[in-house]
Parts: sequence; C-alpha cells; structure tokens
Amino acid sequence: MNKAKAFTLGIQHLLAMYAGAILVPIIIGGALGFTSEQMTYLVAIDILMCGIATLLQVMRGKFFGIGLPVVLGCTFTAVFPIIGIGTDKGIGAIYGAIIASGIIVVLISGIFGKLVKFFPPIVTGSVVTIIGISLIPVAINNMGGGQDVPDFGSASNIGLAMITLLIILLIYRFTTGFIRAISILLGLVLGTVVAAFLGKIDFTPVVEAHWVHMVQPFYFGTPTFDVGAIITMTLVAMVSLVESSGVYYALSDITKQPIESKDLSRGYRSEGLASIIGGIFNAFPYTTFSQNVGLLKMTGVKERRIIFVTGSLLVVLGFLPKVAALTTVIPTAVLGGAMLAMFGMVVTQGITMLAPEIMRSPDNAMIAAIAVGLGAGVVFVPEIFAVLPEGLSVLTSNGIVCGSVTAIVLNILFNMIGPKKVDSMHAKPIEAE
Repeated sequence: MNKAKAFTLGIQHLLAMYAGAILVPIIIGGALGFTSEQMTYLVAIDILMCGIATLLQVMRGKFFGIGLPVVLGCTFTAVFPIIGIGTDKGIGAIYGAIIASGIIVVLISGIFGKLVKFFPPIVTGSVVTIIGISLIPVAINNMGGGQDVPDFGSASNIGLAMITLLIILLIYRFTTGFIRAISILLGLVLGTVVAAFLGKIDFTPVVEAHWVHMVQPFYFGTPTFDVGAIITMTLVAMVSLVESSGVYYALSDITKQPIESKDLSRGYRSEGLASIIGGIFNAFPYTTFSQNVGLLKMTGVKERRIIFVTGSLLVVLGFLPKVAALTTVIPTAVLGGAMLAMFGMVVTQGITMLAPEIMRSPDNAMIAAIAVGLGAGVVFVPEIFAVLPEGLSVLTSNGIVCGSVTAIVLNILFNMIGPKKVDSMHAKPIEAE
C-alpha cells in the first residue's frame, strides 16, 4: 500500500471517531462551566490523548499494546460520572480518580480475565443502561440552550436542536457505509452552518486561540483523591475493559490474528496507562471505539499502519488549538440535538446487552430491574439515602456505583451461588461444586 492511500485511509478513521472524541470534552466542559479558553485546551488535550492512547495500543511491546488496528477515544460511559464528580467534589477529584483508576487497571491487568466473571452482560448491560439514562437530561437541557441561560427553551434553540437531529436522522436513514458512520459529525457541522445563518455563532474563541501550544500537566489544578470518586471511575474502567475485550476479539477475528491472555493483559495495561497519562494532563480515561471496527469491516483494509497514521494525526491536531477552538463554537442547542441521538444510543446499547440475558432467565430480569431502577433512582433523587451512615455514602450517594454494586451482588446471589449456578458468561446452567 502506498503512502497516499495509507494517509487517506488514516484520515477516514479519524473522521469516523472525531465526533465522539470532541463531544466528550465539550459536554463535560460545558456542564462544569469552563471558559472558552479552558474548553479549547480541554478539546485539544483530549484529541492529543486519543492519539497517544491509540498509538499505545497499536504497538506490540513486552508490557503494553495489544498490536491490533484499534482506535481509542474517551468512553461515553465516563461522561456522567465525571460531571457528577466535578460538580460534587471539584475538578481535582476528577483527575485524581482517573489517575487512580488507571493505576488500578494496570495492577489488575494480568488477572482481569479472572475478575471478568463478575462483569457478565447482565451486570455490564445494567451499568451501561443506567449511564445512558443518566445522560438523557444533559441532552435535553442542551437542546433548550443549556441550564440557566436566559433564552432556555426558546423557539430558536429548540428549532436548532430539532434541525440538527433531523439532519442526523436523514443522513443515517438514506446513506450507507462511511457517510452513515459519520452522520453525527455531519449533523454537527450542518447544524452549526444553520446556526451561523441565524447569527448564533461567535468566532471569538477561534480568533483568540493560538495556532500552536504546548500541553502541560495538571493544567486545571492538582489532583485530589476521593474514595467515592475513585470507586466510581474504577467501575467505569471495569465496564470499559469488558467492552474492549469484545472489540479485541472482534478485531482478532477480522484480522485473523489469534490473541491469548497475555495479549489481553497488554491491551488492558495500555488502557490503564492511557488513563494515567490522561489524568496527569487533565484529559480522560480511554477505551476502544467500535465505530472504527465497523469501518475496518467496510473497507477491508486491516493493516496497523493505517491506525498509526490516524493516531499520529490526532497527536498533531492536539497541538493546534485553532482546530480545537473551532469545535467550541458549536451552539449548545446543536450539541443537544446530536447528544440526544448519541446518548439514546448508549441506552439502546445497554438494552441490547440486557435483552438476551433477560429473555434467558427470570432471575436476570429481576437483577436488571432492581439494579437499573435503583441506580437511575439515585441519579435523579441523590438525597434518598442521606439518612444512612456516612460510611455507606460511598456506595449509596452515586447512582452508577449504587446500581453497579447492586447488579454485581444480585448476579452473585442469583447466578453464582446456590444449588444451581448459572454460567452467566456462556448462558448455560452448571451444577454447583
């Protein structure tokens, strides 16, 4: 393959993941009240770290890198937990939790294959569903223009959000292949163009941004280490590792490259290292992006050098704040329209994971019902367990932690102990030992 073709295919992979990559920092920064300058840095450092995380995985070293053509970006399952931690504990607690969870992932990477039995689809599906449900109010608020803005819910804001959503739906419905894969990105671009004609775009952040900048550690402040925040981000990391395992096996099948437990350990270790570096430079935890797996299937090009190009381009873009600043001018209402589609897909992803498990066993239906109901309930009514002892607040004050722990405990109770255990990873009843 010549260099021009490799470069073109690398750009294609970048475009496929770009909307997901930039939306995470835009959503989090907007929710936490960052200034335009801070938002520009946050987007730039996230793009840079997506590239570094990708390069760490594509390589195949002694301790790091699974050596498959995989692209990494910030997981959407981390969005609501990060916003919650930042709101309740402060910015420092976000990055302390990301760094600590990354260290934990590195430490358990060699044994995660044994721990994964505690995270079968009934557990991970419940967690993803809770996170998706938790994100929907964020999308709805943004569709109205953002919380506490004077024109919240105005006709112009709702109109922009619905136009953006309609564009995404039309592209998704009437196109195929790569164009369909970037429907969210195209919706954001076209929605922003419509907003520009309505005079709702302010290019001041782009004008004020430098062409080149240097990243710096702890840009937003010194990390702090809160136990509850660390538990939350560690649970998110565990769910991400389970999802990544599926991507690794899918890529192994596509590339005809068998993977063993030591390969998985290197992959997990790289994700942990990426989170540690991300926390230090005030970015995010990183996981595999499944949309790029679909692009690999579509193009039939499976060479790692293509993903090296993508990772390298992301690193270069991370040093260009002008490019990052362009993404910060997207109106909140336009983002809201795109978020509704993306966050709704998180919910459906969780439901897709849960559906076969629920159909297989009434016990699993009960596990999902209680875990999702309790987790979502705590998200919307966080003070419900305020009367419990302070020592339990780590488990009960956060909906995702509460729902996750509930799902894990109930899965053990119903599927792993008793006269008949169920192998919930392989959907077969097995006799108790």
